[in-house]
Amino acid sequence: MLSAKLLKQCALEAGADAVAIGPVSRYEGAPKQFDVRYILPGCKSVIGLAFRHLRGVFRGIEEGTFFSNYSGVAYASINCMRQPMVLREICKWVEDQGYDTVPIPNHFGWVATNTSGQLPHGQEQVPTPGVSRPLREGLPCPNLSVHMRLGAVISGLGEMGWSKMFLTKEFGPRQRIALLLTDAEFDYDPIVKPGTICDRCKLCAKACSGNAIPTDDSKVVRVVIDGVPIEWADLDYTVCSRYFCGASPQHNPFVVTAEDREKFAEPVGRSQQYKLPPQYFYSRALEGAAGCIRACMMHLEQTGRINNTFEKSFRRKPSWRMPTGQDTQP
Repeated sequence: MLSAKLLKQCALEAGADAVAIGPVSRYEGAPKQFDVRYILPGCKSVIGLAFRHLRGVFRGIEEGTFFSNYSGVAYASINCMRQPMVLREICKWVEDQGYDTVPIPNHFGWVATNTSGQLPHGQEQVPTPGVSRPLREGLPCPNLSVHMRLGAVISGLGEMGWSKMFLTKEFGPRQRIALLLTDAEFDYDPIVKPGTICDRCKLCAKACSGNAIPTDDSKVVRVVIDGVPIEWADLDYTVCSRYFCGASPQHNPFVVTAEDREKFAEPVGRSQQYKLPPQYFYSRALEGAAGCIRACMMHLEQTGRINNTFEKSFRRKPSWRMPTGQDTQP
């Protein structure tokens, strides 16, 4: 058994901002297409790593003056640059102790898998015909889909918020997640009890520019991990995919013409490179996570539910809206 203390020290020194370790036995009962135990034979542990967004990267969007920082520095560069580099250092340390590792940075969720995120809940584990087939009977279809946020819950890193954003006690919703699988064993962290961080204020839903997050308590997705019920709002992912990229003219100063309105309302894959160029391979999240990060972050700071606090409040004047007169409803 390896030292959890030394592993966490290694992770923090390498550049992670928070770390937790859980047993992969917590995947018991998961759909085959989401069970990471199929990735690494003899896998014992899942390590969850948080890489914080600097709070200032949202400042330009909050002020309505600079929209590239969140997409480039907080979003894409963490996924594609920071996480792979830090994961490599941690993996080297674990493998030097004689154990296998599998690093899983956040952007691996973008690769083609054999499940569709557009299927109704409960059917996501059904393989998509014509995409791939199992190597042999009993195995999932490649590529196996790694659920980053539930993996982080399993590690003990934090909890799922109402918005489905992953929340840590350190930063609330203000981070991106990476995972690391290994056949090494450790002393494990407990699952964070639901409600430790998220108090169901639902300000995330009220501030979402596309109303993609329901407020109805009955519209939830539920899973059970190690006997602990985990739930979050049943989001409208199609609406979310458009509005976080600027589909609301009231929240997007780059919508100037009728063509702009049409282009920004296209699906995320087609709208992402309209008007603003990619930063670190990703173009932009223009809405700036108005509900799921910014509103949530402000509430958690104000109520003292997270540890990373600041001298001044984030919002220092009323939030802005462009005077378009257009309805933001999808």
